[in-house]
Amino acid sequence: MDEQRKYDVIKGLVDHPDTANKDRAALILGCTKRHINRMIQGYIKDGKAFFIHGNRGKKPATTICPDIRSQVLDLYRTKYYEANFEHFTELLKKHEGISISSSSVMSILESEYILSPKATKAKRRRIKQALRAKKEAATSKRELSQIQANLVAVEDAHSRRPRCAYFGELLQMDATPYEWVPGQIWHLHLAIDDASGVVTGAWFDTQETLNGYYHVFEQILTDYGIPYKFLTDKRTVFTYKKKGALSDDKDTYTQFAYACKQLGTQLESSSVPQVKGRIERLNQTLQSRLPIEFRLAGVTDIHKANEFIYHYIKEFNEKFALPLYGIKSVFETQPSKEKINLTLAVLTERTVDAGHAIQFEKKFYKMIDNKGLQTHYRKGTKVMLIKAFDRSMFACVNDKDIYALEEIPAHEHKSKDLDADYKQPKPRKPYIPPMNHPWRLDAFNKFAHSQPHRIEEDIKSA
Repeated sequence: MDEQRKYDVIKGLVDHPDTANKDRAALILGCTKRHINRMIQGYIKDGKAFFIHGNRGKKPATTICPDIRSQVLDLYRTKYYEANFEHFTELLKKHEGISISSSSVMSILESEYILSPKATKAKRRRIKQALRAKKEAATSKRELSQIQANLVAVEDAHSRRPRCAYFGELLQMDATPYEWVPGQIWHLHLAIDDASGVVTGAWFDTQETLNGYYHVFEQILTDYGIPYKFLTDKRTVFTYKKKGALSDDKDTYTQFAYACKQLGTQLESSSVPQVKGRIERLNQTLQSRLPIEFRLAGVTDIHKANEFIYHYIKEFNEKFALPLYGIKSVFETQPSKEKINLTLAVLTERTVDAGHAIQFEKKFYKMIDNKGLQTHYRKGTKVMLIKAFDRSMFACVNDKDIYALEEIPAHEHKSKDLDADYKQPKPRKPYIPPMNHPWRLDAFNKFAHSQPHRIEEDIKSA
């Protein structure tokens, strides 16, 4: 229409030179008088063809060819389904060698009414209205069957707050249950730094457990050091209370809090999801990305998943975390492996029985000294039992003597009198930690009973 308008105005000037007003023509067309003269000369030379734009009928240089569009659609439907569009764009470039923008990917998929799992409510509403109108206008069942609607609900956004000032000042922790591989629901335990967005630890477990959070804590201590504060929720592992009598080894909140106390890390909990919005958004992002990554890598069991996630998080941080060179770190120096192993432990009080043994988790243990010989204490002696991070077992008696624990088997493997190849086992010198440890029975009991939920339990039992 713009070309036709220019043609009509210029033709009028040429056909009626006596009444022609070039200034008025320039005002009508929004150009200069000099350009009016240029168009008059072009019209005299080429006629109406002069006003046809040079790009008419030509495809833009950035046009995506139909083969690529079909390939993108086919790959999303068959191989990369359920990936959000930004992630799908990265996978196309990484695995398929197709380099196009995320906006182009979005345009191609939405033209077939395929929406991203992260689509906004407004877009979802618009697409629904367009689908409804198209379905009403459809004249055949075949046409109706070709209309696709892949609309996934998007959870409400979380409120924002300023990031912390320093790297390591605040680490948000949480565990999210999800069907990471078909037919298996695991809990992914995560920690993310509030200031930088660096994911500092990740671990899969079958449930939200103290073991899962201890593995995340171990990764943080090994890779970065001792953080200033943790922010967690007030559910499951951090407020676990056994019905009836509360057992120390089952009180997972106190166990984790005591480990934090020994390292000088503060622990804060909140039941409001918006308070720890960064870890909540990380949960959603990984739920969108990891299942596709697992499928492409052939991950089918939880052990392979933990191997994969450790390396994947480094790649994830390079892409999404803020650069650390502009953020001061307040992480304390990384502890030794021995200190980490002995600090991330489960502590509980036990009593020596008539057989000079200690019972724990339906098994019996005997105390072994540093010469490999069993040590005997009277029945009723109070003992601090320690289950270290690497599953090794120790006992602390009278807050000064430490012994290794050796499991007492239910049956002898061989008979001394009936087996010819029977050999008397030689005493094995076990590893026993030095005395500079946090395993003081009185100190732990005092800390445990100072916790708010333990105070309530003590009042009820009184």
